[in-house]
Amino acid sequence: MIVGAMGHLATTAMVGVSAMKHGLCGQTGMVTAMDPFSRLDLEDPGDLIFGGWDIRKMDLHAAIGRILGDIGPFDATQIPIIQNDLDAIARNIFPGSAFNSGSAIQELAADRSMLNGRSLVDLIAGLASDIERFKADNDLENLVVVNLASTEPPIDGPAADMSLAGLERAIQTDDRTAVRASTLYAYAAIDAGAVYINFTPSQCAMFSGLVDLAQKKRVPLMGSDGKTGETLVKTALAPMFACRNLNVLSWQGYNILGNMDGAVLAHAENKESKIRSKDKALARILGYRPHSQVSIDYVPSLGDRKTAWDFIHFEGFLNTRMTLQFTWQGCDSALAAPLVLDLIRLGLFAKQQGESGLMQHLACFFKSPVGVEEHDLHRQFQRLQDYAEQKIKQGSRDGLLEALN
Repeated sequence: MIVGAMGHLATTAMVGVSAMKHGLCGQTGMVTAMDPFSRLDLEDPGDLIFGGWDIRKMDLHAAIGRILGDIGPFDATQIPIIQNDLDAIARNIFPGSAFNSGSAIQELAADRSMLNGRSLVDLIAGLASDIERFKADNDLENLVVVNLASTEPPIDGPAADMSLAGLERAIQTDDRTAVRASTLYAYAAIDAGAVYINFTPSQCAMFSGLVDLAQKKRVPLMGSDGKTGETLVKTALAPMFACRNLNVLSWQGYNILGNMDGAVLAHAENKESKIRSKDKALARILGYRPHSQVSIDYVPSLGDRKTAWDFIHFEGFLNTRMTLQFTWQGCDSALAAPLVLDLIRLGLFAKQQGESGLMQHLACFFKSPVGVEEHDLHRQFQRLQDYAEQKIKQGSRDGLLEALN
């Protein structure tokens, strides 16, 4: 189930799965399509059943119409081929909650009742009921909930990283300042035994109390903030400066983007969450903090296209100063959607393996991987490869023992 099911990213992922199932596209961009991950017993993308929540009153077909033209050669003439799949998904989408999400998100809500009307207990119970109905209607045993909603403003102070006891106390006492909508989705999902993925930078979607709840309920979870563009390049390039002992003096980044993500990030309080997430990696990789600034601006005409320009000023032998610049131009949803599918498949696999708590081997997918200090993309990816190889060897041993018995 997807939080933000009518958004560009969610609809791109859902259209992509249906297109794969009908032979309209391949798996380019999916990490799990590569060796060694393709040798794991992962769920086939075509077998995934989608549903979720959205706060906007929008027809799924209209939502999909917005992404056509941005996602490669897929166009309206192919929609009839996947029509039945889309109709089934539409039946699985429920009205969402915009509780305490900040004005930028609350302005999108189709119904004022999605805002602050009911108690926290009732809001969570409503989401839990949606989860149970989705599972029952589709005869599902396992479930993944992925947060793809717009970025919420951060919460500072003691509520910024509540314990499980503090979180449950806030829910029971209806402390409406301590949590945001993303907290309620996460709590309902984990409490229902679902794998939980936070692909957003929203701080309230992934704090320590939720991690503790996942341990208690024995379910896997991971986040936060999908790494798809500028930060992906940054975490691949920064290790080069470190391993050549080049001193980075300044790293300036400027991002422009359209779509709903850009519109919400045009609000200063929402942008703060994103900038905090994007700004963490550099110092961790280099071992020191150069002058660094990340700027984000909304350019409506870009639609789902994103451009990032980075200027790196560095110092070499004899204090010689040099520069490196790069420009990244990508389709935001087409970059992120295959990673969402990877995370769903790997999350289901972890659940089937009896794993619980943070899936730290998935750090390479996130700008701010919870519980992980390593931000070097190459080392993060090696950890994921090692995990896959270990599981493959373990499966071979188990198969041999079963054959011998």
